[in-house]
Amino acid sequence: MGIEDKASEREDSEPSREVDHTVSTCGETQTQEETGVNLRSTDVNEPTEGSNLLDSHEKKPQETPTESSRLQRLRRTFACPPHGLLGRIVTNVTMVVLLWAVGWSITGSECLPRGNLFGIMILFYCAVLGGKLMGLITFPTLPPLPPLLGMLLAGFLIRNIAVISDNVQIKHKWSSSLRSIALSIILVRAGLGLDSKALKKLKGVCVRLSMGPCLMEASTSALLAHFLLGLPWQWGFILGFVLGAVSPAVVVPSMLLLQEGGYGVDKGVPTLLMAAGSFDDILAITGFNTCLGMAFSTGSTIFNVLRGVLEMVTGVAAGSLLGFFVQYFPSSDQGSLAWQRAVLVWGLSVLAVFSSVYFGFPGSGGLCTLVMAFLAGIGWKSKKAEVGKIIAVAWDIFQPLLFGLIGAEVSIASLRPETVGLCVATLGIAVLVRIMTTFLMVCFAGFNIKEKIFISFAWLPKATVQAAIGSVALDTARSHGEKQLEEYGMDVLTVAFLAILITAPIGSLLIGLLGPRLLQKAEHQDKDEVQGETSVHV
Repeated sequence: MGIEDKASEREDSEPSREVDHTVSTCGETQTQEETGVNLRSTDVNEPTEGSNLLDSHEKKPQETPTESSRLQRLRRTFACPPHGLLGRIVTNVTMVVLLWAVGWSITGSECLPRGNLFGIMILFYCAVLGGKLMGLITFPTLPPLPPLLGMLLAGFLIRNIAVISDNVQIKHKWSSSLRSIALSIILVRAGLGLDSKALKKLKGVCVRLSMGPCLMEASTSALLAHFLLGLPWQWGFILGFVLGAVSPAVVVPSMLLLQEGGYGVDKGVPTLLMAAGSFDDILAITGFNTCLGMAFSTGSTIFNVLRGVLEMVTGVAAGSLLGFFVQYFPSSDQGSLAWQRAVLVWGLSVLAVFSSVYFGFPGSGGLCTLVMAFLAGIGWKSKKAEVGKIIAVAWDIFQPLLFGLIGAEVSIASLRPETVGLCVATLGIAVLVRIMTTFLMVCFAGFNIKEKIFISFAWLPKATVQAAIGSVALDTARSHGEKQLEEYGMDVLTVAFLAILITAPIGSLLIGLLGPRLLQKAEHQDKDEVQGETSVHV
């Protein structure tokens, strides 16, 4: 059979396709009356009379795409075995119960109500849940509220609800140790986050913004604490440096949102605030550790001052030695280099924090960790970002514990109304002085009046450092067993708690409200440049 015969066979066997083609191609010359065919009737959703398709549709109505997708989601959700959201819920609940069961099988009563492990588990899960719920509270065009606020409130509720507090109990020794570990993580992250290039680029304005507001707020708080709260001068400055630090946990995410929108990028406002935040925290922690060593030392005032200087020198020297050590060990030819470096630097930081207290030099441990992490980051160069990510995972675990434990330390029954009022007054006046000082520090730096106002209010939030060092003085006082010192430490912790509770949400909302209104939006912004700045300062 020839090719022409095969072609004629195919034409004879497919007459309907030829008719359809004729109708579709001749539509320009023939009207619907001439062809006798309504073109809309050829739609698959409208079958002709007598066709099999019509019979099938009469038996089973066609589902719309929306109904079909909804049914598919329901089938996936309630599939057997479970998948999707239900599967994740079952898995997470099983993991939680399994963790408790393993702990109970090993420790026995410690994982039962009123046991330490039981209390830590309940506090941790409640703090995580509180952070998740706080993250769900959103406002249009505003950054979300910081999850750490929900963690703080979760711990506060656990302590002050009688039925729960009777069964969720954590010994002071355990609580203090967990907070000290969290502090070591914060110090390592602060040291690794220091950027010497950014400091050289921003020069004088970064130094002024880091030092001026912190020192002025610390001095003002010390003065008010001495005359309003009746604290000794050493304890007044301890309180002052607790309040003097700004919170990167609140400022950095808010600045990144503004930077992505192009607000203040031309003048480098987000970069300035994110870079200066680390130096501000380091200054506050260093001042706190120095004053803490002086407050718990015996002897004359001159001896205490010399002791504080000795602690600073000891911390810097030990941190320098350890920093140069971790630059070269583990060597760069070893496997899993980032993990080894992270474990080594974190382990040394925990050792420095705990051993400094044991040997009677509590102020040197934190400074040693900061110097060590900073020098290690210089030696690791671009590789320090990988170590920072691993340390950040550890922070994700200890952050709920830290803020939950801080909230659980504050009992409504032990607070006197006059004390709370004086603490709020001290906090309010100190923050006002900080805002005015910040405005003065950014003068003559090329910013207009609106940008100066924004920077002044953006330098307000307090959270992370207050939670980390706010309870250290109380823990040290408890270790000495002096009732009067414990009362001083409780006043410091109360002010730190109120500072987080008040300034963290207000500062976050002020940044979101004032940023688009006071900062100039960049018309043409290089996305690669923004991503580069973000990777440096996070």
